[in-house]
Amino acid sequence: MTMLKPLCLSLLLSIALATPSRAQSPAWDTYSDTWVATDGLGRSLPTASEVGAPRANKTVGVFYFLTFDHSQATVYDNSKILKAHPEAMGDVHHPAWGPLNAAHYWGEPLFGYYTSDDEWVLRKHAQMLSNAGVDVVIFDNSNAVTYARARETLCRVWEQIRREGGKTPQIAFHCPFSNANGIGTDTLNELYETIYAPGRYSDLWLRWRGKPLIIADPGYADAGALSRPPQRRPAELTVGETLGQALTVSRPFLEVGGQFPTWAAAGSGMTLSLFADGPHVARLAQRSWADVKDNATLLIGTGKVLPPGKYYLEMSRPVGRIGWWGSFGGLSQSGAYENGEPVSGARSLRVRYAAAEEALPLDAPTTPAEAQERARRLRDFFTFRSPIAPYNLPKPAPGAWAWLQISPQAPQTDPEGKIEEVSVGVAQNYNATDNRTAPMSFPGAFGRSYHDAREETTPGAGRWGYNFDEQWRRARQIDPPFVFVTGWNEWTAGIYDDWAGFHAPPPIFVDEFNEEFSRDIEPMRGGHGDDYYYQLAANIRRYKGVRSLPAVSPHPIAMNGRFEQWKNVTPEFRDPIGDTAHRNAPGYGRQGPYVNATGRNDIIAAKVTYDAANIYFYVRTRTKLTPHTDADWMRLYLNTDANDRTGWLGYDFTVNGRIGDHTTRVERNVGGVNRWRVAAQARYAVQGNELEIAIPRSALGIQRLPAAIDFKWADHCRTQGDGTDFTQNGDAAPDDRFRYRAKFR
Repeated sequence: MTMLKPLCLSLLLSIALATPSRAQSPAWDTYSDTWVATDGLGRSLPTASEVGAPRANKTVGVFYFLTFDHSQATVYDNSKILKAHPEAMGDVHHPAWGPLNAAHYWGEPLFGYYTSDDEWVLRKHAQMLSNAGVDVVIFDNSNAVTYARARETLCRVWEQIRREGGKTPQIAFHCPFSNANGIGTDTLNELYETIYAPGRYSDLWLRWRGKPLIIADPGYADAGALSRPPQRRPAELTVGETLGQALTVSRPFLEVGGQFPTWAAAGSGMTLSLFADGPHVARLAQRSWADVKDNATLLIGTGKVLPPGKYYLEMSRPVGRIGWWGSFGGLSQSGAYENGEPVSGARSLRVRYAAAEEALPLDAPTTPAEAQERARRLRDFFTFRSPIAPYNLPKPAPGAWAWLQISPQAPQTDPEGKIEEVSVGVAQNYNATDNRTAPMSFPGAFGRSYHDAREETTPGAGRWGYNFDEQWRRARQIDPPFVFVTGWNEWTAGIYDDWAGFHAPPPIFVDEFNEEFSRDIEPMRGGHGDDYYYQLAANIRRYKGVRSLPAVSPHPIAMNGRFEQWKNVTPEFRDPIGDTAHRNAPGYGRQGPYVNATGRNDIIAAKVTYDAANIYFYVRTRTKLTPHTDADWMRLYLNTDANDRTGWLGYDFTVNGRIGDHTTRVERNVGGVNRWRVAAQARYAVQGNELEIAIPRSALGIQRLPAAIDFKWADHCRTQGDGTDFTQNGDAAPDDRFRYRAKFR
C-alpha cells in the first residue's frame, strides 16, 4: 500500500509492464508486497532486504473452485463428524456420514459454508489473493462442469472491483484431463462459445504468449473431435436453479414448450415462464405443472397468437425429480442457459402454430467444413497447455502443465522444450506404497505435514506446512516463469465405498478428508486458521521479489484541520478501494443466511510524518467519515518496539479507543491480550473524509526514533482478540493481519 516516490515508481512500473503475462497495473496500486505481517506461528513475511527486488516474468496461478451451491441440503463436515463419532472411520455406512456420494467438507471455511456466488466472499477472495501476489485463478472444470452461475457472478463482481479502481487476479480455465465421450471438446467449446468468442470479461483473461491461456489438450480442438455427433441427454433441474433456452420463431404461433423427463419418479412438477427477447426481459406467460409424466411434452402460451421473433423459455421451481431434454456436443447446438447464463448446447423445443405443431430441430450434424473452421479458430485463439493427471511423471511431454505433483516436482516445458511451469501443492492424495493416486482418507496419503518422504508427527505439525514449503523450495530451484499452486478453496469431496481399486473401510474421500489430509489455503475456522495464507504470501515474495519501502520524511503538521499541508508528505500507504460491502447471502445447502453489515468507512490511504515533539498520522476514506461517536471508530494500532511477541498481535499502543471532540486517548497494551490502559491524550482533527492525529513521542516512550513503526487503521472491526476480525469485519488498512511499515531510516 505504500506509494513510492516518482523516480522509483516509474522504474518499477516499467518492470511490471514488461511482464507479458500480467495485465496492466490498476490505477490504484496498493503496493501490498511492501506490507509486513506475522502469522499465528510467529513467522514474518520477507521484505525486499531478504528476497531482493521484483523479478520480471514471474507469474503465480492458484487453482480455484466454483462448486458450492444449494444442490445438497445438508452440510457434512468430516472434522465435526469424526470428533463426535470416531467409530465412523470403520463403517462407511455409519449414519453420521449420510448417503454415499454426498459431498463432505473437510473443515469449515473462515467465511462459513458459503456458496460460490456469494458476492461478499468473491470480493474478499479477490482482495486476499491479490494482496498475496497471486496473478491468476485457474477455474477447475476438470469434471466437465463449467459452473456458469458462479463463474458469471465472480466475473461480474471482479469487473466491478476493477471499475472501482481495485485489483483482482486474472482468470483461466482447466479443462478435463481426457476426451472420453467428448468431454474435453465439449468443455472447451462451451467456454469458447460463452466467454471467449463473444469477448466477455476480456480484461480478466490471462494471456500467455499473447493469447488467452487454456489448460486443455490441443487435440480437443481437432476437426475429428469437433465432428462428433451431438448427444441427446437430459439436464436435471435442482432447487434454486433455472434451465433456459433462447429461440427464434419464424412465423406466428400459439404455444411453445419442451420435453421433460422425470426418470419415472412420481409427483414431479415445475414451472415454465416465457419471455420476450431474452432472459427476464419481459415475461409474457407463466404456468406450473404437478404430477408430470415421464418425458411429457408441455407447452405454454398467452392465449393469443404470438408474433414471429426472439423468445426465451425458462424452467424453474422443481418439485421432485425433473429435467429437460436437450442436445449437446455439436457445433450447431446453441441457445441453452443455466441460471440465466449461456451454456453450450440446445434444449428440446416444440412449437404449436394455428394449424400445426412441430419440434424445432436440434440435431443438425456438424459438417466437415464447420469442424475445420472451428478447429482453426480455436487453435488461433488460445495458447493451449495440456493438463497432466499423474502426480509422478519424471519427464512430461513438452507443452503440458501440471496442477499437482509429488516431491521433487518435475519441471514442465513449453512446446520448444524450455522450462515454463511447475506445480506447488499443499498436500497430495498419493500413496507411496501403491505408487499411484490414492484417497486422502487412506493410510499413506501425503498430508500437509509430509516432507522428506515421511509424515511429520510432532505436535502441531499440520500448521507449519512442511509439504507446502518443500514444494516451494523445489519451485524456486527450478525458477520457471509460471508456478501453479493447488489450491485455494476446494473444501469438499464425495464419500464412496469403492474407487479406482480402493475399497472401504475406511470411507473413501479422494481429494479432501480432514485438516491434515486436505490442500486448501483459504483460511479456516479454528485449526490452522490463516497460517497457510501467509505462507503462500511469503513464498510468492521469495519467488517474485519485493519492492523497497521509501523512508518517511519529517514534516511539522499544524493540527488545524487544513489537510492541504499533507499533500507533499510521502510516502502514501494505500488500501484497496471498495472493500466495505455488506453481506446477506444464503449458505451452502440450508446454511445461513450469512449477514455482515459492519462495513462503514472505506479507508483508502494513510500517511505518517514527524517532528521533534510528535509523530503525526493521517488517514483518508473514500467518502465522508461517519461521526466519531460511532462504535469502534477509526482505531489506530501501533507496533513501536519491532517485537511481534509483545502487545496484542504485536501492537503496543492503540489510539481512538475513547475519543472526545478534539482529543483522543493513546492507550498502552496490558498483558499481551486485547486490553488497554490510558497512556496519554492526543490531539486530532477531522474534515470531511480526512483525519489527522498528533501523538506525543513521549506518550509512546520514544525519544530517538526507531528504525520503523508498524501501524494499522481499523474501522468497525469489532476486535475481540482474534486477528481474523480484521479479515471479517469493517475495514482494516492494510487488510487482514498485514501492517504498514513507516521507515524512519
